[in-house]
Amino acid sequence: MNRRSFFASSAAVTAGALSSSTPVAAAEGKFQLGSVTYNLLQNMDLETCITTLEKAGYAAIELRTTHKHGVEPSIDAAARVKVKERFARSKVRLLSYGSTCEFQSPDEAVRRQQIEIGKTFVDLAKDTGALAVKVRPNGLPAGVPVETTVKNIAGGLHELADYGQSKGIEIWMEVHGSKTQEFPLASQILRAADHKNVGACWNSNPTDVVDGSVKQAFAALGPFIRNCHITELTSGYPYREFFGLLRASGYSRYTLAEVNESKETDRFMLYYRALWEQLNS
Repeated sequence: MNRRSFFASSAAVTAGALSSSTPVAAAEGKFQLGSVTYNLLQNMDLETCITTLEKAGYAAIELRTTHKHGVEPSIDAAARVKVKERFARSKVRLLSYGSTCEFQSPDEAVRRQQIEIGKTFVDLAKDTGALAVKVRPNGLPAGVPVETTVKNIAGGLHELADYGQSKGIEIWMEVHGSKTQEFPLASQILRAADHKNVGACWNSNPTDVVDGSVKQAFAALGPFIRNCHITELTSGYPYREFFGLLRASGYSRYTLAEVNESKETDRFMLYYRALWEQLNS
């Protein structure tokens, strides 16, 4: 869909939907729209992130590490209380932390370091009232058997999930990375992790699409989905089909916009929300 078609589609949504600050899809049993800070909100401080999302009617946020919001494992106990209290006063839910922890390295010391960093994000999530921590595989190391890498990633996920479970924090594996984003391998990793506290973060990858459909990918990953990242809704990715599959499965969490920055953030987010509503109808 081109720019002109995008605006035409968005214009079909009522003006009331565009102007309301009430989070979308709030009815029981429906999933809602939120955003990650990567990349749309990456240069905003935490207060601006929250007020921007409230104004646009978005319901949740995933705070990615290293962004301007500054909510990192390095903040002290008093700062963590302030973050938790700020979200308690907000219409926006602090859903998750987008860490870059990854466990595919063949070096055990590197994997151990990544697991320990992941634990600091779990502690941060616990202290600030978030639901989960997102981690990721980031491809297959050269010269290492795939089965070995699957075992290494799954082992890291399992250990971190044990720690997260002790704190009441879920661990989400983003379906990410060259080869590891392909749904047969991603589902193999999740099965090998063998932990009820490990779920998938759907990532809207081009490799999900087979003959114009995501049904095969959804059949493989659907049982694991705990969160969803969605990209440009005009990209050609079959979002109407995907949203229908989510609804049919009973999914009632969030789809988080992971899109590029805009020079007109407020305006763009309203249009994005309008198109999201249309595709989700």
